[in-house]
Amino acid sequence: MKHLQPIKSLVFTLIILVCFTSCTKDNVNADNNLTAITVKLKSTTGELDKVYVEIEDVQLRVKENGSTSNAWVSLNAINSGTYNVYDLIEDSELLLADNFEIESTYIYEIRLVLGDNNFIDLNNTLHSLDVSNLGNATPSNLVRTELVKNRFYDFIIDIDIDKSVSYNEDESMMILNPKLYTEIRQIQY
Repeated sequence: MKHLQPIKSLVFTLIILVCFTSCTKDNVNADNNLTAITVKLKSTTGELDKVYVEIEDVQLRVKENGSTSNAWVSLNAINSGTYNVYDLIEDSELLLADNFEIESTYIYEIRLVLGDNNFIDLNNTLHSLDVSNLGNATPSNLVRTELVKNRFYDFIIDIDIDKSVSYNEDESMMILNPKLYTEIRQIQY
């Protein structure tokens, strides 16, 4: 049994050495070509306090030609539904995408995809907001930025609701044509 003691010591030493010299987190992620994106929606409003917008998705345009079939990448909005955008003022934000991983690439635009359930409450009467005929069901912002690998990006889309809602006298309808502003913060991880 005494001749096994040096072998035990040698095996134990090798195990310790392997544990301390294993790959670091930087080495593991060195070949990773992904970046993480979080998208939040907030509102700038003054007069209009009961405007409800149906959000279906948020997308990034990753191809220069926006009409190609794979030009837009869905970020799979996690909080889709109808929201009063007035509730998204000050420090309140609606989380649309949370740490969504995408390949590092150049992005041209970010857009909201809106549904048909958009309305405004004026004097306790609901008025439908048109987005398909005269409005805009997919408002977007040019962002033109390179997504660098192993980075985290925080996109904050600010919708100016007072400038987004109008009345068309010729058609006698309320129109929703969202005016968006996008802020991008890059954080290394």
